[in-house]
Order: sequence, then structure tokens, then C-alpha cells
Amino acid sequence: MSIAPTLSQIGHYVMIIAMNQKTFFISGVAGFLGSHVADALIEKGHRVIGVDNLIGGYLDNVNPKVEFHQIDLIDRAELVPLLKGVDVIYHCAATAYEGLSVFSPHLVSQNVYGITTSLLSAAVTNKVKRFVHCSSMARYGTQEVVPFTEDMTPLPQDPYGIAKYAAELQVKNICSVHGMEYVIAVPHNIIGARQKYDDPYRNVASIMINLMLQGRQPFIYGDGEQKRCFSFVEDVVLPLMKLGESPDVVGEIINIGPDEEFVTINTLAQTVARLLDFKLDPIYMAGRPQEVRHATCSADKARRLIGYKTTTTLEEGLQEMIKHIRERGTKPFLYHLDLEIDNEMTPRTWKEKLM
Repeated sequence: MSIAPTLSQIGHYVMIIAMNQKTFFISGVAGFLGSHVADALIEKGHRVIGVDNLIGGYLDNVNPKVEFHQIDLIDRAELVPLLKGVDVIYHCAATAYEGLSVFSPHLVSQNVYGITTSLLSAAVTNKVKRFVHCSSMARYGTQEVVPFTEDMTPLPQDPYGIAKYAAELQVKNICSVHGMEYVIAVPHNIIGARQKYDDPYRNVASIMINLMLQGRQPFIYGDGEQKRCFSFVEDVVLPLMKLGESPDVVGEIINIGPDEEFVTINTLAQTVARLLDFKLDPIYMAGRPQEVRHATCSADKARRLIGYKTTTTLEEGLQEMIKHIRERGTKPFLYHLDLEIDNEMTPRTWKEKLM
């Protein structure tokens, strides 16, 4: 026999929920990672404020419960009032274009380093408690050994990686001086539903799926023997939740991503083709300058500090992406960003808009 709660009990439960609720701010909330982080926080009953300039995301990624503002993070004056009363910031926004950064360094640097500085300044002004900064594996560059560990000296070798590492240094400096807690997460090669798949400059798995679903062959730069690990988005979001609340991670740099499936780009293409029952005959293009040959990160520190583990294999993650893109429908590729430098090294796929 069930007994209905009294009004006083209901009021007590509501009060407990209100006491535990925090206000979170997410930059890049219409983007792939930011939108998933927002969903997880809302599910926990928190208030979420989010901003995005929609360069790299889709508006329909934004949870309707998010207090959304379409602004550019570089505008500090717009940010200051939005951060009033915010407890924790998840800084997910960036023009995450590693290859493109070699040919559009101003755009990428401004939208990585510049926006981070703007957001940090506004955060300190509002006495935000914690700043969770999403960096990139590009910080490591080419190292003598793989997987990359957090104690390695960063050796970024393209403007994106340089800007990401510079942003990290800015986070450490400003937060340390002004007493704001910080954590630096290093997620890498995230895949899953909601990733922008009509972008010709990034997201190799999404590009391949979009092309093959249109009956078109994928493009592969170089010989395709570059090796990467891929992180399914849900396996990144849970660790990020812990970085927003755990007292044990303040001031730490933590790799977030699997180190179990280290595959070549050729293998990635073969896997997608098999899942789609597609007859694969890739179009090989000249290698992109400054591309790291072998890149993956150790997850040992994340396992130790926050109990990190993977729950989704690469093949399972690709199946989820295929399902999502099929449901939304394939899209033509949008060359929405200008090439600042156009020379003999610029990939033909971009110069001639081959996709």
C-alpha cells in the first residue's frame, strides 16, 4: 500500500533540490560537447546558462531548458552580466580546426586563446568558483613515445595546438592570481551524435559517414596510416561532471579519452564502410602540413583520480553516429570559413571545394 507524501514532505524535498542546485555556464553550448554537457547538468536539476556564436554547432542541439544567448565570447562586455551568480564554468567553445589552423591562424587563434582570456576575465569579475577548461590533445604535438601523459612537455606544432596550450597557461595564471579554482581537461577525438557532419575542415569520422551515405568515396590525407584513438561523447561527459565538483582535481591537467583502440585512419574508413555495406575505394590526397603522425593519450591519471572508464567501443560509437546522421539526413558540405592563406600547401579538398 503506497502512502502519498504530505504537503510538508513535498516542500521538504523541493527545498533539498533547491539547496543542491547550482548555476553552470557553458560556452559552446550549441556545439557537440557543450550540448551534451548541458543535458547532463539539466538532468541533475541544475540551472544552465549557455552561449554560442553558432560557427561550429547547430541551434537545435541546445536543450530548451538552457538559458541560451547567441553571442561571441570575445565580447567581454556581453559576458559579464551573464556570469552573475554562476558557480562553475565549462569552457567547451573553440574553433577546433587543427588542420585548418595552418591556413587560417588568425581566425583559430582568436577563437581559442582570445575567447578564453575574455571568459576568464568576466569569470573573475563575477567571483565564479571553478573554471573547467577543455583543452586538446593538440597540446602535445609530436612526442617521442605514445601514449601521451600529462607530465610531458607540450610541443604543439600547429596554430591550434599553440593557441590551446597558450590558453591553458592563461587559465593557470589568471585563476591562480585571483583565487578561482581550475581544472584542465584534455579530451581528444570525440565522436557521437550531434557532431557537425557538414563541415569539410574537421571531424574525420563524421565526414566519412556523410560522404559514404551519399554514395561518395571518402578523402584520406597522406597514406592514411596516421593513428588515433576516438572517444565516444558519453564517455567524456561523465568525467567532465566529476571535474566540476571533485575537490581532488583542482589545479590538475587530466587526459579524458580511451587508450585501448589505437587505429589508423585507413582502419577507421574500413570500419565505417563495413558498417554501411559500402564498397570502399578512398581518394588519397597529399598529406596536410604539421599533422601529427601518431597521437593518443594515456587515461591512467583519469582512472586514478575520477574512476574513468570507457563503456562504448569505436564500432558502437560509429553505429550511433550513422543512426543519427541517417535520421537527420545527409547534408552538403558548407565551406563556411575563409582560408586566410592559400598557397601550394593548402589542401585541394578545401581550395577546390571537392567535398
